[in-house]
Amino acid sequence: MDNFQKTDPYKLKDNVFQLLDKEWMLITAGNASKLNTMTASWGSFGVLWKKPVATIFIRPQRHTLSFVEISDMFTLSFLYPEHKDKLSYCGKYSGKDVDKIKETGLKPIFMPSGAITFEQARLVIECKKLYTAELKKECFNVPQIAEEIYPEGDFHHMFIGEITNCYSKI
Repeated sequence: MDNFQKTDPYKLKDNVFQLLDKEWMLITAGNASKLNTMTASWGSFGVLWKKPVATIFIRPQRHTLSFVEISDMFTLSFLYPEHKDKLSYCGKYSGKDVDKIKETGLKPIFMPSGAITFEQARLVIECKKLYTAELKKECFNVPQIAEEIYPEGDFHHMFIGEITNCYSKI
């Protein structure tokens, strides 16, 4: 973490809509012996329960889901634009089938909490899981969203994490 400085999440200058929709993020969980990461462009940031939080969504067929489920922590890593190919690869391929870390050249960094990010990150948001739920068809107030986004019924699992640390590349 030598090349990173701790940053107050309330002082981040990034536009969260730009971060999520255009830049994408890596959701990472696991430990030194076994970890997985996936690309995501859906999520949210805000304040809930008097805490700064990030909310992520993972489909049930994603290999990363089991890592996030069993971990207390997960990270959201935003890379520099020149690493968009790594993000594309991690979104296209499953960690069940390939070693995404090896194939992309991502270099894991283990944070003091045990959470994992990558040397290529420019911004890291470390989160402690607070709440987990599965989206349900019957809870959609606009049924067309469920029909359009989930034709197979593979509703996302939602995780709300307290933002415990933010780190920006120096």
